[in-house]
Amino acid sequence: MTTLRPVEPADIEVFYEHQADSAASEMAAFPSRDRSAHFEHWTKRLPAIHTNLAWTVLADGAVAGNVVSWLDPENGHRYFGYWLGRGFWGQGIATEAVRLALEAIHDRPIFADVAVHNIGSQRVLEKSGFQRLSDEPTTEGDGVALFSYRLD
Repeated sequence: MTTLRPVEPADIEVFYEHQADSAASEMAAFPSRDRSAHFEHWTKRLPAIHTNLAWTVLADGAVAGNVVSWLDPENGHRYFGYWLGRGFWGQGIATEAVRLALEAIHDRPIFADVAVHNIGSQRVLEKSGFQRLSDEPTTEGDGVALFSYRLD
């Protein structure tokens, strides 16, 4: 059973382990942070800005990952993302967690970016109603090719 709850301080250690997994980092095309940078990131973002939303994903009571959403101050768009530990991939947990989070987020549109090679995350977003904006990926400054998605 997949559920969401507010992030608790102990969850951040589990999130660190999830993002430190080199295979997960490669799949997300997002570099792992060292321990201090990881904790600083989460400490700044959780309570600081009321427009940031974050939940812990629980799978049968175990911390499986997180779902986050934030407003980009530069363009005013709401963005969406999630991260599951590798041991929780391929079980429908991400799809259910995304569904639950989207029920709680009333802002539309919502945007998400996904690495071109991350087919699993593309499927999760598409099953959740996100539409790919273009079949041509964009490339960020770090050289990562991304597909952008939008949910209205």
